[in-house]
Amino acid sequence: MKKILALMLAMMMIVCCFAACADDNKGTANETTDPSDAENKEEVLTTVVEGKLTMATNAYFPPYEYYEGDKIIGIDAEIAEKVAEKLGLELEIKDMAFESIITAVTEGSVDMGLAGMTVTDERLESVDFSISYASGVQSIIVKDGSAIKSVDDLYAEGANYKVGVQLGTTGDIYCVDDFGADRVTQYTTGNEAVSALIGGAVDCVIIDNEPAKAFVAANEGLVILDTSYADEDYAACIAKENDALLKAINEAIYDLTEDGTIEAIIAKYIK
Repeated sequence: MKKILALMLAMMMIVCCFAACADDNKGTANETTDPSDAENKEEVLTTVVEGKLTMATNAYFPPYEYYEGDKIIGIDAEIAEKVAEKLGLELEIKDMAFESIITAVTEGSVDMGLAGMTVTDERLESVDFSISYASGVQSIIVKDGSAIKSVDDLYAEGANYKVGVQLGTTGDIYCVDDFGADRVTQYTTGNEAVSALIGGAVDCVIIDNEPAKAFVAANEGLVILDTSYADEDYAACIAKENDALLKAINEAIYDLTEDGTIEAIIAKYIK
């Protein structure tokens, strides 16, 4: 009887051991195939408004963005439209002060900023940037007959020329660094800066070359200097950590560059 009881006890222990092993194996399988596992998740593209790509811009920067009636058109507007199509989204454009664009992106009220914006170290502290879609030149507008003949005159020893810029632009950032805040007057729009030049409040305006050409064409007595102030590349800004959107926009810009779409849009506005 003792031998029989010992044998039965041994058999029960073996059965329990196999059951425990089976549970362990089951647990391991679940850990490997669990769809909620972070490693198995794909990044999901989300936007501020479902089904829409919301773009912030400052619509007083022709030919990149400006009003035609009540509609915002221009290079950036058309490129954004094509990017939205690639992403299967509807484009919505919000017009705001240039210096408010990055804040709108970081606070999440818009998906991206597209406004002839240059990548700078200072801006990279707040947002991420896409690959570049266009390049620009910062030009100097003066009155015809101005004593300022080249960019070197602004740097000359003893020079005290007043420079007008659009607040928050790279022209603003660079000029404050180069000439000091006391020589730089900031305006909300390029229009206001040019009006200040015409009125004699500033001696020159530093702004992107394409808007500069539009302002000069619209205002008699203004000219653009032959020498540029700075060369730069434009990109879209996106909130940090929004990697899925950044990747999608980069892929769209790359495709639109490769198939000639962006080149054709730029050529439409810049002859």
